[in-house]
Amino acid sequence: MTKTLRPARDFTPAVPVLGAYDPIVSLFTRERQWRSALLAQLAPRPSDVIADVGCGTGSFLALLGRSGSLPRLIGIDPDERILERARAKLAATGVRCELHRGYLRDAAALLWPLQPTKIVTSLVLHQVPLAEKRAGLAAIHAALVPGGELHIADYGLQRTRAMRTMFRLVQCVDGFADTQPNADGIVPRLMREAGFAEVEETAVIPTPTGSISLYRGVRSRAPKDRA
Repeated sequence: MTKTLRPARDFTPAVPVLGAYDPIVSLFTRERQWRSALLAQLAPRPSDVIADVGCGTGSFLALLGRSGSLPRLIGIDPDERILERARAKLAATGVRCELHRGYLRDAAALLWPLQPTKIVTSLVLHQVPLAEKRAGLAAIHAALVPGGELHIADYGLQRTRAMRTMFRLVQCVDGFADTQPNADGIVPRLMREAGFAEVEETAVIPTPTGSISLYRGVRSRAPKDRA
C-alpha cells in the first residue's frame, strides 16, 4: 500500500543517473560501516514498528528486513523515482515494507496512526533547509509513541581540518546553506528543541566526504494532541 502526500516543497533530488546512486553512496560514505553501526544501535525487535524517513532506495530497509528480527517496516521518501527503485529492491530481497511518498515534515501525518516505536533517518537532514530540519524533527517526535526512539546517521560536527575539507564536496553538491548547520554540530541541539530526551552522539565515522555521526534520542513526553 502506498499513501501519497504531494506538498509543493523542494528537496535535493538523487543523482540524475539513478543506477549510479547506490554505488556513489557506498563509495563516498563508507556505507557498510555506518549502516552496520546504525543497525546495531537500532537493535530491532519483532514487536517494533520501524519507519525510515527519507528511505531513499531502501538499502537500510532491506538490511533491516534481512536482520532476522522481523519488525513492521515503513519507508517514506519525497522522490517517486527513488521509491520505485526501493520497491524493486525490497521485492527482490523478499522484504515486506509499506512505502509512502512524503517529506520529513509529513512524518506525523503519515506515521502516527501506525504507532512507530522507532524512527530512523540517514543522510537526509544535511540536505534540507534549517526550517525543514526543525519541522521534520518535530514531526518525527509527534509520530513516535511515548518512549519511542529516534536514530540518526548523518554528517555532523566536522571536528578536524581534514574532515571539513572533505565535507566541502558534499557542500558543493547539496548546498552550503543547508549543510553548514550540520557541519557546525547543530543536530543534537535541534533534537532537544524538538522535545527529545537522552540525546547523545554515539559514534563518529570518518569518510572520504567528511565524518558521519550517529545520534540517538527518546520521546519521553506525554503524547500531544495530534488532531
